[in-house]
Amino acid sequence: APTADAPNVVWAVDFQFDVDEHGRPIKICSIVDEHTRECIGGLVERSITADRLTAHLEDLVAARGAPAVLRSDNGPEFISEAMADWAGTRTGLSYIPPGSPWRNGYVESFNSRIRDECLNINSFYSLLHAQVIIGDWKDEYNHHRRHSSLGYLTPAEYARQCTHQMETDDSQNVRTE
Repeated sequence: APTADAPNVVWAVDFQFDVDEHGRPIKICSIVDEHTRECIGGLVERSITADRLTAHLEDLVAARGAPAVLRSDNGPEFISEAMADWAGTRTGLSYIPPGSPWRNGYVESFNSRIRDECLNINSFYSLLHAQVIIGDWKDEYNHHRRHSSLGYLTPAEYARQCTHQMETDDSQNVRTE
């Protein structure tokens, strides 16, 4: 399994679900940089297709560069032809074994926090309401919440100060600091 020893090495992606006050589905995609712990992206929509996910990933890559690896479970959006075509030579795809969410621990931990601290205490009256509330929570998480694992910096502060860079030795495909 790839190790996130610098920013942009491993992005972890996962979905979770909620409903609005009318029982209509809300699908939440979160994308976390495993090294900086930043929630670097995500979608809040009624449904998220592989094409929609890859378009969002393309926007993130345009802004941040491609990760070495995208880690996910083997859900239909991730094993789709659209995802394989998008990844191409741009990034690796690392699937965790079925039934092993702990193998995607950073995004699972993030999802647990957003569930406990946002989804479980808010009732969404519309998709737009959910997008705003969840977006505000993610902003607070990235810019105001200090993490002991990051030397008590917020993920955004840690990312700004991070001097680790991904280097690839093509002959051995090994990443070092």
